[in-house]
Amino acid sequence: MLRFKLPARLLLAGFAALALISPSAWAQQKSVAVTAIVEHPALDAIRDGVREVLTEAGYEDGKNLRWQYQSAQGNTSIAAQIARKFIGDKPDVIVAISTPSAQTVVAGTKTIPVVFSAVTDPVAAKLTSSWEATGTNVTGLSDVVELGPQIDLILRIVPDAKRVGMVYNPAEANSVAVVKSLQELLAQRGMTLVTAAAPRSVDVGSAARSLAGKVDVIYTNTDNNVVSAYEALAKVGQDAKIPLIASDATIVARGAVAGLGVDYKELGRQTGRIVLRILNGEKPGDIKPQISDKIQLYVNPAAAQRQGVTLSQELLDAADEIVNQ
Repeated sequence: MLRFKLPARLLLAGFAALALISPSAWAQQKSVAVTAIVEHPALDAIRDGVREVLTEAGYEDGKNLRWQYQSAQGNTSIAAQIARKFIGDKPDVIVAISTPSAQTVVAGTKTIPVVFSAVTDPVAAKLTSSWEATGTNVTGLSDVVELGPQIDLILRIVPDAKRVGMVYNPAEANSVAVVKSLQELLAQRGMTLVTAAAPRSVDVGSAARSLAGKVDVIYTNTDNNVVSAYEALAKVGQDAKIPLIASDATIVARGAVAGLGVDYKELGRQTGRIVLRILNGEKPGDIKPQISDKIQLYVNPAAAQRQGVTLSQELLDAADEIVNQ
């Protein structure tokens, strides 16, 4: 076997050159793959928040980061295809935004770190067995909001409300969990929940119309079918004079009277901070699932007028943002 020995001066020159390389260049390129069930403002804000945190930490796509993003366009079959593709790519972290996307990814890998986001109830969705650290390859962020304050908001806007309507996708675990909890809480206040199923986003308008004359107000959670077709719901609210109240503040600009919910950009940044911890060596199974630490209230006086209600000055004063659209 032939062996070659480099002259000492060449070795020293090589070490000197390496010393000039910035610390970030020493790190091997990382790979983050992001998938969402559909594109709408809340989920897009999460994606952008994740990328923002990574950029601030020095990760630049094409240099020390390979960034991938794909939306399933509301189709669970496409979500499964995206999951298989990303798992085959073996990235350092997969970020799964929304319950359907998270479920398809988690079902497909027990080794690649998965960080879910915008999953209202990860236990009900069977992503985790509890709210404690999982000891598995899964952790993430929930966009759960307490339902008590949501009912309080409904009654501040429609004080005599007795029948609350809700359009939802019965195949989305988050929405099913919300329906069950909301039924129980409304019953404690002498109120009832009237539901209408929208298995696809194209069903949202007809489902909402089926509630006309049966409810005093329509409440919407973060159901992805409903959020992606919210304009159809808003039209029914306007035509039938049924006020719409949401658990997503970003929906207010699209026709809700009011929205009390998480700041999705900040939720994305929280998600990004977990991704960063994993890229830096922490195991996802050692990180407890988290909830959003910022709730905001948006109100829309123009939508309120179209839907036949008037917002009190007290509510307007309490709002984090007033939208007139």
